Amino acid sequence: MVRCWKRSENRLEEAQCTDGGPDVSSRSHFPHKAFWLSLSASLLLVVIALGLTGHLGLSQPHSPSLQIVRITAPDQAGALINQSAVVDQQNDLVTFSVTSPANQTSTVLFDIKRGLICYKPVDQESCFLREMEQPDYDNVNSLLHEPTRKVQFQLSGNETRRQTEFLGVLAAGQVNVSSLEEPLQALCRDRSVRWTRRAEGPGKQRLVYFCIDICFPSNICVSVCFYYLPE
Repeated sequence: MVRCWKRSENRLEEAQCTDGGPDVSSRSHFPHKAFWLSLSASLLLVVIALGLTGHLGLSQPHSPSLQIVRITAPDQAGALINQSAVVDQQNDLVTFSVTSPANQTSTVLFDIKRGLICYKPVDQESCFLREMEQPDYDNVNSLLHEPTRKVQFQLSGNETRRQTEFLGVLAAGQVNVSSLEEPLQALCRDRSVRWTRRAEGPGKQRLVYFCIDICFPSNICVSVCFYYLPE
């Protein structure tokens, strides 16, 4: 209801509006029409934009997904070693999951971009870190640049070359986990991290505490053995 006022002897009195009633009503409806027209136009633009985005998304190639490679090889005692490797070519990462004959799984991460290897043994409270060397790059490249993109490798005991590496755990080489880059930090979030260094062997005065066997498609199996150096 529209109210109008008229002046009568120095006071205002309410009066019924008769003049211009239809014009006021039409003017009150006009903003509503403009609003709906504007909203319809906006929705149309949104639909067109979504259609173009979907078309472009379909036309662009998808980034390559992670590849899982399975490798089976006998250990020195003849028992089968089952392992899988997740190959991330985009980030230059290869992550091994090595399952022992006792059905325990250890993880080994090769971070090629940063030149680091991180070992996470299943029965230890620490991760162990070391810098990559040229043989490490050669071994892991057999997975990163495998031409046939095979997903299953069965290594023969007669044709497999076996190597042993000894890594001494540095007593004063503890690493702040938060200082590591994300792939390594995520792997060892719940553990301490210690630096290691390659050595010729532990010597008679040192005991080897544990070993991790890693096999590569290039018919090479490496037994990485750890021992603790003195303080």
